[in-house]
Amino acid sequence: MTPLDGIMDSQVFLAFFTYATIVILKMMLMSHLTSYYRLTKKVFANLEDTKLLSSTVDKKLIGTDPDVERVRRCHLNDLENIVPFVVVGLFYALTQPELSCALLHFRVFAGSRIFHTIAYVGALPQPCRGLAYLLGALVNVSMSFKVLSAVLVL
Repeated sequence: MTPLDGIMDSQVFLAFFTYATIVILKMMLMSHLTSYYRLTKKVFANLEDTKLLSSTVDKKLIGTDPDVERVRRCHLNDLENIVPFVVVGLFYALTQPELSCALLHFRVFAGSRIFHTIAYVGALPQPCRGLAYLLGALVNVSMSFKVLSAVLVL
């Protein structure tokens, strides 16, 4: 029996691994979406990338596009929120919370990040994106509070 056997038997850890994987995959897909937008809009960040569309280096293809920048900012926002979720969520799972409470945290976070992406890329009117962000941030704060209250030693 390895030390990980006990973790893999925990429903909370299995739920965490499931939802962490979902949001990480969503975050990874954002880089592909950025590439797709760059190719379809013919807007590149680096000179050498212009050879994808032209046999010669074309400085006219270097620049920015509002749609490309929107997707790129959405990806950056994922990095700022999903990475902390993975770290804090792991610590949270170690506090052995009730499964129902853990599932609520994990599902709300995953749902808020997916909706945030739809709102950001789809340019839905505010406060759609802001509320989705706030909901995910509150989940991270809630889990952080639980972790700190379980381990705080002063």
